[in-house]
Amino acid sequence: MAGRRYLVTGGAGFIGSHLVDALLAAGHEVRVLDDFSTGRRANLESALASRKIEIIEADVRETDVVHEAAAGVEGIFHLAALVSVQQSIEHPQLSFDINVRGTVNVLEAARQARIPRVVLASSAAVYGDTAGPAREEGTPTNPLSPYALDKLVSEQYAAQYCRLYGLRAAALRFFNVYGPRQDPASPYSGVISVFADRIRQRREVAVYGDGEQTRDFVHVSDVVQANMTAMAAPYKGFASCNVGTGRAVSINRLLETLSGLVGWQPPIEHSPTRAGDIRHSCADIGRARTLLGYAPQRDLDAGLRELVVTA
Repeated sequence: MAGRRYLVTGGAGFIGSHLVDALLAAGHEVRVLDDFSTGRRANLESALASRKIEIIEADVRETDVVHEAAAGVEGIFHLAALVSVQQSIEHPQLSFDINVRGTVNVLEAARQARIPRVVLASSAAVYGDTAGPAREEGTPTNPLSPYALDKLVSEQYAAQYCRLYGLRAAALRFFNVYGPRQDPASPYSGVISVFADRIRQRREVAVYGDGEQTRDFVHVSDVVQANMTAMAAPYKGFASCNVGTGRAVSINRLLETLSGLVGWQPPIEHSPTRAGDIRHSCADIGRARTLLGYAPQRDLDAGLRELVVTA
């Protein structure tokens, strides 16, 4: 994978910017396409010191620009998306336009430019609620929001492009990603960054429902590893792979751990469960291990300590 040129859509975002850093560190050239609606230039501060990065400020819905951005690259990492479940419920057409139309733009650009491989950011949300660890084979998909449906439809488009046009693509079903650069003030932010920020500030924490809902929290560095291995792995056609840790943690347990690290127990405000929220979510990562060589490295306690103690 050394010394190649890649396009990263959404490259100024939380996950995308970490991927850009890793690609540059590995000696690659990187072209970033981002409209900076949620991505931040500050996330690319270290990357911009490199001569191997190019920034295109544009929307993934702009077909001509996406095709221009894809020219001359050897692979595409597609992370640009509207990722808020709640915003997708409030604005389903906008969610569809960005998430589905944007993905088809990327796939079509790859087809026309004869780019051999695309790695897509999908989501564990495609499963809905699961009784046990979700498996790519055997666990029915049951999207509970427009966002989740958009991701599933995007996967199906990718599978069709692989079948019809010989593209190779991986859809990585991210579980709950956390880590540095996740903006706690953003409506797109994850629960860990929000909790950590409010506990550091000695402020009340909002918990939706009873707090016994569970999530599989995966560090952004492991998600970056999954993306890079998915680009290089020797599979053919289309593959969907879970990207998590295989360990479920309740929201109450998460809050207890964060409070212990800071040494302060916040007051908790319980609010009704939100529409589209999933009760239980945990990954079976067997396929990612076998197909991609994916192996998560960052322990949750260590990742939380990094966020809270060193912030």
